[in-house]
This record gives sequence, structure tokens and C-alpha cells, in this order.
Amino acid sequence: MKKYDVTILTDARYVNPTEIDDYTQNVLDEDRLVAEALEAKGLRVARVDWADPDFDWTSTRTALFRTTWDYFYRFEEFSVWLEQVSQKTQLINSPELLRWSMDKHYLKELLHKGINIPATLFLEHETLTTLEQLHVETAWEQSVLKPAISGAARHTYRLNMDNLDAHETIFTELIEQEDMLLQEFQHNVVSKGEVAYMLFGGKFSHAILKKAKAGDFRVQDDFGGTVHQYTPTTEEIAFAEKAVAACPTMPIYARVDVIWDNNDQLAVSELELIEPELWFRFEPKAAELLANAIVAELEPKAKAY
Repeated sequence: MKKYDVTILTDARYVNPTEIDDYTQNVLDEDRLVAEALEAKGLRVARVDWADPDFDWTSTRTALFRTTWDYFYRFEEFSVWLEQVSQKTQLINSPELLRWSMDKHYLKELLHKGINIPATLFLEHETLTTLEQLHVETAWEQSVLKPAISGAARHTYRLNMDNLDAHETIFTELIEQEDMLLQEFQHNVVSKGEVAYMLFGGKFSHAILKKAKAGDFRVQDDFGGTVHQYTPTTEEIAFAEKAVAACPTMPIYARVDVIWDNNDQLAVSELELIEPELWFRFEPKAAELLANAIVAELEPKAKAY
């Protein structure tokens, strides 16, 4: 008999914080909503730092990724941990989906399956080129450079023909170490923002509009971005559900970040399947949808057992 049914994964900053700002309070509130929804289904719930060396991972039926928001700064350590823990308990989402979604090369796969994405160059590490050469080849006047594996806009730069020289050194350093993406800058991000669509079991739940602060293009709250409640169209919902259906397997939870590209067409900017913020505080009932999806995942295994 396992001690827990679901262990909610966070990082050390949010386990027992002594100083609680608004950001941390949001983390605590949303994890509480998830825990309460799971407990209402009769499930036994724990909440731990994913990197806690003392936690016995064989004591829980599943581990649910929620706010492991330091993993991309500790990626090598996290990769080893992921391999080890996946042998001891079930992960939600699955390890295969997590690995697939952590590397933005998945955007190329979505494109091949008919899902529109922003115009993108996928640059393998140790590629011998310069930003100037790339912009000459593409004829892009503005672009965004980002790592293939990243989060919280780490090493994300907005480029134009006037600042390429200033970024050549950092580009050279980055491309020597990791794969990078260069994307044509999408002007609608500034004027319209980016919409995050939350889906559970492949079905749409709710959406949030993310907008950058004046003078910026990054919609993350780390850089002053704001979030707003949003009512999507039927077309938008269908697009988000189609994007999730294009995953290798159906995720239990997913966030689809969508923009309007330079042709005013819907385009997936990111597909978040590992530790996305899901804004349960805007739609508390969505926590029950997540709990329902987890129960549906666990029930066949319980019956087989």
C-alpha cells in the first residue's frame, strides 16, 4: 500500500516559505486548490520539493509536476533525477511527454503535423554562422533568439539590424553550448498579446490573455507582463485542442500558448506540458478537471492491480 496517491511537485522556494510575496502566495493558493480537488476525490496528497533527497519516491503512486520552476537552471541534475524517479513512480505528465516538450524542437514536429508556428530557424549547437548571416539569409528585419531548452525567457533576446553586433558574442557562446532557435519577430505579440489555453485530458477549460508591459515584448510576469481573463472564440479553442492532439500521446494537462503571427493567423508559440502555470485562481473549477483527469488515469491501474 502506497502512502500517497499523488505527490505535488514544487521547488524548495515554495515548500515552507518564510517570506510570502504576491507571487509566492499565488503558488501556494494554486497548489492548495489542486490538493483540495484531489483530496475531494478521496486521494491522499503530499507536496514536496522535486529535489528533496530524503523523499521516498516509492511511497507515492504518482508525482504531479506543478511548480518545479528551477529545473531549467539545473537541467543536468534534473535530467538525472527524472530518469531515476521515473523508475520508482508514475509521473504526470509522462516522462516521454516531459522530455519531448522540454526541447522546443517539438515545434518542428507540430509544423509537420499541420499546426502553424511562427517562422523559425532551428540552430543545432556548434553551428558555424553569425546573426548577421542569418538575418541576411532570412531577410528578417527583427527576430527573437532563444535556447531550445529554456524557461522564464532565459537568454531570450529581441534582435534587429542595429543591435546584431552587440549580441554576436553571446550568440557565439550560446551556440557552442546548446541548440538555439531564431524566430521572426511577431508584431502582434506587442499589440494583441499572447493567449494561454488550459486543457485537461485534451479538452479546453479556460484561457488567459498575457500582455507585455509597455516597451517590452516578453509577456512573463518576471518582466512586468500582466494577465487578464479572456474568452476565446470557437476557432481558437479548436486550434488549441488540435495542437494538443498532435502530441505523441494525450497529455493529462497542457497549456497551449498561442499568438497571431505576422499573417494574422493563429500560431503556437509554446506547448507547455511539464510545469506550466495554469491560473487556477482565475478558474478554480479547473482544479477539479485536473483531478478528474488524474483519477481517470489512475483507475485502470487500480483495477488491474
